[in-house]
Amino acid sequence: MERLTALNVFRHAVELGSFAATSRHLGLSPAAVSKNIGELETHLATRLFNRTTRRMSLTEAGTLYYDRIIRVLDELEEADDLLRTTQETPRGLLRVSAPMTVTLICLSTSIPKFLNRYPEVSLELQLDDRRVDIVEQGFDLALRGSDKLEDSSLIAKKLMGLRHVVCGAPTYFTQYGVPISPEDLVNHACIQFTLSSHSNEWTFESGERTVNVPIHGRYQVNSSLAVRDALRAGFGLSLIPWIYVREDLEEGCLQTVLDDWSPNEATLYAVYPSKRYVPSKVRAFLDFLVEELNLDENEEFL
Repeated sequence: MERLTALNVFRHAVELGSFAATSRHLGLSPAAVSKNIGELETHLATRLFNRTTRRMSLTEAGTLYYDRIIRVLDELEEADDLLRTTQETPRGLLRVSAPMTVTLICLSTSIPKFLNRYPEVSLELQLDDRRVDIVEQGFDLALRGSDKLEDSSLIAKKLMGLRHVVCGAPTYFTQYGVPISPEDLVNHACIQFTLSSHSNEWTFESGERTVNVPIHGRYQVNSSLAVRDALRAGFGLSLIPWIYVREDLEEGCLQTVLDDWSPNEATLYAVYPSKRYVPSKVRAFLDFLVEELNLDENEEFL
């Protein structure tokens, strides 16, 4: 016996007053209606209906049972309707984990626009450059910058490329010289972003040539903003996403070197747990990210 089907058949039989009407309403055969009622009575070890060839009426036990199960069935229907509505209209709490620097530079000023667009959505945005387990910690979505995503069951949407440059302050280069080749970096004060997968080795390409340079520096830090501050202070040079230092480069506070070489490059992804039944609040935020970052949609498995 399929319990929920049997309960619905019982409910409609009570409300419609006959098995025949129940059969027509539910699109079941008369035999299927009788079978569901019979199996439910067997399960309960109780007769629910008094039936004759001419009429049908509820037993006392059937009346008590109907009064109880109708509330349960109504609540189940309300729960189904609530989820359907939630899937259609973005609403509820959206929990997002994102790297601090890229969010502050590229996205945070636009967040109020998203919340104004979807007044029934509340956003909990946790900024942390460390990678979190979004399933274990209950996040709906996370932003991740990486040059290579790890294999997992998550779904990834590519949002934007994070082109990297080697740069430093003019005062630093005046004092210590400008590196001409990647190998020259071993003689320079390199500021290391420790959360990068390439913090200890920078890779450069030019044509068919690839150079891997081991990096050692006096300053290692887990914040790209701190790296930028050190660059501005003329403490050394570093490999950093261009978008983080764009204004400094335009204003001449920093300058790039090794421009003939292509260094490590990363991509910003949005990752979320499942491709099926994506909540409307998550879909809305994904669309918002694509819109704000002015990129085409590109979804793929990690």
